[in-house]
Amino acid sequence: MRVRLAAGLAVAAMVVAAALNAWPARADGAGLKVGYNFLQNTIAAGTKTVAPGENDWSCKPTAAHPRPVVLVHGTAGNAATNWWTYAALLHNNGYCVYALTYGVVSQEAASPVKFGGIGDIVTSAKQLKTFVAKVLASTGAAKVDIVGHSQGTLMPNYYVRFLGGAKFVDHYISLAPLWHGEGGDQLAQLAAYGAAYGFHADNLVPVCGACGQMAAGSAFMTKMRTGRIAAKGVNYTNIYTRYDDVVIPYTSGIQTGYANMKNVLLQSVCAND
Repeated sequence: MRVRLAAGLAVAAMVVAAALNAWPARADGAGLKVGYNFLQNTIAAGTKTVAPGENDWSCKPTAAHPRPVVLVHGTAGNAATNWWTYAALLHNNGYCVYALTYGVVSQEAASPVKFGGIGDIVTSAKQLKTFVAKVLASTGAAKVDIVGHSQGTLMPNYYVRFLGGAKFVDHYISLAPLWHGEGGDQLAQLAAYGAAYGFHADNLVPVCGACGQMAAGSAFMTKMRTGRIAAKGVNYTNIYTRYDDVVIPYTSGIQTGYANMKNVLLQSVCAND
């Protein structure tokens, strides 16, 4: 399992590097230590709010890497646990790297570890808008590149499409995206059962407002599926695996019909992953 997870992270990182139009300039071992085991990374993160390599507000983009990279975690993740690998990799290869923890609900106020991506996605998108503005002001850059995971592949597109973010985003890279909604038949069945008791798809999980919003057929997903999904001027790359056991079916991560959006199946790059 450790070897497979390390291979998956490495291959995905390679695809991300290609999508950012820059292959790694230095080896993993140069600079910060890079860990490829997600569980070990989570333990190492502990109560930390950022991962090594993130949120250096003195960092200035270079000619080689003119755009800062903003990392957007998934449901129940945060800036530290979700990006322990990628923050170090990007930092070691000359990028200015930033990450936020969004969507923290009031019930977590006393918790030493914050689980983000729980609250309303629209509110989270507004938090991302504020964070990107801070990154641009700090670095002097005109645009950022976004690398998102799971919910972090969907929420930023609300910012891009409905909150004026398109003019501030160049590359938009999605790991395990869910353009068509999450959960497939299972969430659809849950929504049907919930409707009988007065619950709507958007609030299927009372504590996790975002969870129901991501269900296929929710009011939020209906809005996200209406109109042009891939905003003009933004370069989208979707990286997905056929073995995804959360985004079901995995084909929810595939969106066709746009010249500025490409789809990359992980197994097409590494068949054994």
